[in-house]
Amino acid sequence: MKAIVVQQTEGNPLVWADVPAPKIAADEVLVDVFATALNRADLMQRAGNYPPPPGASDILGLEMAGRIAALGSDVSGWQVGDRVCALLPGGGYAEQVAVPADLLIPVPDDWTFAQAAAVPEVFLTAYVNLFMEAELQRGEKVLIHGGASGVGTAAIQLAHHAGCAVATTAGSDEKTAFCRELGADVTINYRQDDFLAVVREKFDGVDVILDMVGANYFERNLQLLNTRGRIVFIAAMSGAHVEVNLWLLLRRRLKLIGSVLRARSVAEKIAIKNAFMAQFWDAMQHGEIRPVIDSIFPISRVEEAHQRMAENKNIGKIVLKVR
Repeated sequence: MKAIVVQQTEGNPLVWADVPAPKIAADEVLVDVFATALNRADLMQRAGNYPPPPGASDILGLEMAGRIAALGSDVSGWQVGDRVCALLPGGGYAEQVAVPADLLIPVPDDWTFAQAAAVPEVFLTAYVNLFMEAELQRGEKVLIHGGASGVGTAAIQLAHHAGCAVATTAGSDEKTAFCRELGADVTINYRQDDFLAVVREKFDGVDVILDMVGANYFERNLQLLNTRGRIVFIAAMSGAHVEVNLWLLLRRRLKLIGSVLRARSVAEKIAIKNAFMAQFWDAMQHGEIRPVIDSIFPISRVEEAHQRMAENKNIGKIVLKVR
């Protein structure tokens, strides 16, 4: 089969090349990939800074949508030809991928493969961190940084649908306007305004913060948390080293939570997928929550797609069409 291979030369160019086809285990299915989507982890892995978990494919791509091509001997409930999407530990930038059957999500008949490919990574990331790690509750206030990112657009919709008040940051007026359309109550262009001052004025404080920025936002995040507030860190784009006033954590009973999704076990990912679908899948099928697609590139233009993400130009997901 063909897949995108990272060449180990200057610039780590991406090449569509022949690679061995995946073999499926008894509990897996083989999927013909029609679309996959970009995540910032792809750029990090390409640069050599985010290796795949042990045993995972070293091909880029943390999600995909396609049709089942073959079933493992222990698989039931699925048929060859079924339209599916799934979270992956790697392998999405390819013509075929092996997936544990219990991780599959059915693709609604009225969805395109591009829409389906834009769902698994960002919606499961947003869900596990807001509702399982931070235990976000109806009526609470949440601050979501990077609101126009893939994870941000998913998180805003999930929190809004769950009955929470949502504040978010983004890097342009166009992006903040889009975040309002998704359900954000307070939007802050961080290039123009201090999110600490704005959120204090509008919300006083927040109960949960979803953060991928890290060091540069850490002190202001802490100042915004209400008693028993929680911050979930899913990345550290501005740096990972901070100083912490432990007395502040003690007095206000704050929780600082670190979280990744890719390195979790298959069993954990299945549990996350099942919980997400139980709470939100009906709303997604009825269009109340939707994947946000910024742009769609053929796999032959993957370099352009990566450049768009690297320059932070996207609002929502950048999708690659494989077939």
